[in-house]
Amino acid sequence: MPWLVIVLWMLACSCVRGPQAARPVEAAGPERAVATPDPKAGELVVRATGNIQARKALSIRCPQITSQQRQLTLVTLAPNGSKVRQDDVIVEFDQTAILDEARDIKARITDMEHQLAERIAKAKSDSARRMSDIKEAEADLGKSEIKIRKGPVLSAIDRRKNEVSAESAKARVSSLNKSNGFHQLEEKAAIGVIEKKLERLKVSLERVNRNLSRLEIKAPQEGMIAVENVWRNGSMGQPQEGDQMYPGQPLIRIFDPTEMIIDVQVGEPDVAILSHAAKARVYLDAYPDAVFDATLESSSPVAAAGLDSPLRTFTARFRIQQQDPRLLPDLSASLEIAVDRKLVAQPGGGAK
Repeated sequence: MPWLVIVLWMLACSCVRGPQAARPVEAAGPERAVATPDPKAGELVVRATGNIQARKALSIRCPQITSQQRQLTLVTLAPNGSKVRQDDVIVEFDQTAILDEARDIKARITDMEHQLAERIAKAKSDSARRMSDIKEAEADLGKSEIKIRKGPVLSAIDRRKNEVSAESAKARVSSLNKSNGFHQLEEKAAIGVIEKKLERLKVSLERVNRNLSRLEIKAPQEGMIAVENVWRNGSMGQPQEGDQMYPGQPLIRIFDPTEMIIDVQVGEPDVAILSHAAKARVYLDAYPDAVFDATLESSSPVAAAGLDSPLRTFTARFRIQQQDPRLLPDLSASLEIAVDRKLVAQPGGGAK
């Protein structure tokens, strides 16, 4: 009977086939890494997500300048993705207003220097005139004293006249010396005021020169340029030449593409593999065919949880081994951390 043969064949096949392996249940929650079996036999894979970051990165912002100008006009900006060397000019702002201010201050400094020289010359002239008057008064006093010595041979009236003349000459010499001291103090104070004004103008010129140097930003390190997105024309976009920028506004980032890392959050049930998982595979969401190798660099020993969330996660940092122009900051990526099941099953195999 053909139907009997078919039934016997189906029973034989069911006896040979082994029991199917139960699929693990994935834990709910977007913040938790999910432990799933890898296609390779004997390996456990923990999948996590994160963003690519550069180990060495610097943020360049619009400079703060001490000027009445609130906004700065962007003149030159390094292209996005370009490579620069240290001390290369990457950002320039319009210097017209600052140059006009510097030119005005220089003119005021020149005028103040002329005023100072004129005031010093006038002080010297007045001092010479006063010294001449003092010497003339001292000469008159000397003549009066000589006339007083002739007292015994002169009449009482002439002798009294000579005494009065000598007293008057002495009082005039004393008055001229006293007034000369006050005049010297006044001239010194006037010259000091002009010198202080000149110093203030020079300080203002130094401040303007510093503002000029800040309007030209040079690369502090060698690396690649990543232009920041800013609010412009009612939407987010990259700044362009001619835009008005506010002080402190982010412009670009300079990062070293040779050292890229990725920070991921590993769930508390899966953290046991971090002490053994020295290697992982990184997949970029923007480039599905790109696969990179990464090694575990550090992991946090303390779990953290969000507000009103029962799930706790550990932060782990992996370093990408390869160098590729597609590895750019802020790119989302997925990570597969593979480890042998036997190592995880050993006693004390948890994270340290």
